[in-house]
Amino acid sequence: MNKRLVAEFFGTLWLVLGGCGSAVLAATFPGVGIGFHGVALAFGLTVLTMAYAIGPTSGCHLNPAVTLGLAVGGRFPYKDVAGYWLAQVLGAVAASLILYVIATGNGSPIGGFAANGYGEHSPGRYGLGAAFLSEVVMTFFFLMVILGSTAKKAAPGFAPIAIGLCLTLIHLISIPVTNTSVNPARSTGPALFVGGWALGQLWLFWVAPLIGAAVAGWLFPKLEA
Repeated sequence: MNKRLVAEFFGTLWLVLGGCGSAVLAATFPGVGIGFHGVALAFGLTVLTMAYAIGPTSGCHLNPAVTLGLAVGGRFPYKDVAGYWLAQVLGAVAASLILYVIATGNGSPIGGFAANGYGEHSPGRYGLGAAFLSEVVMTFFFLMVILGSTAKKAAPGFAPIAIGLCLTLIHLISIPVTNTSVNPARSTGPALFVGGWALGQLWLFWVAPLIGAAVAGWLFPKLEA
């Protein structure tokens, strides 16, 4: 179990450092900014690369919602959920600390720090209802792809590609709405450094993804051939 938790810690660290790091450091860099399309790709690449690296060790969840969805779907023991959640959150916080040190290395303020938000803190000024629905639906489909691509009848070896591309697509859809969470750990790390509004709105980025994941975990086994 310890090796699995260490793998989840470093995997989630890489997810947050790569995804949020691209948003904080590279998305709007003058002249060469990668924009939100590049950020979406960065998030997908972090999952794809880590799925091959630590998938055999921990299953490469990197996300409390994924862990819950897999547990509800009968793919993961409930007794191990709390340990995975703790490792994932700690990995996200460690990544945020590293990113904070780098981002402030030229004297710049951290600004929004890729934190997730709604209302005036949504990139597109989307309200609470739209943000909540977006996070539920995006996480639901993320888990459906994860459960389907890792099923026994699925083509072996291709799951990381499908999952990574799915996360990229999710970000392309929902960055304007919430900055895209679908991952409570990813939301928690930056929120701790932004404080204030980010911590006040953090509840949504736990509740909505967990609901979407649980529904997918319940539904998918009923659809399997």
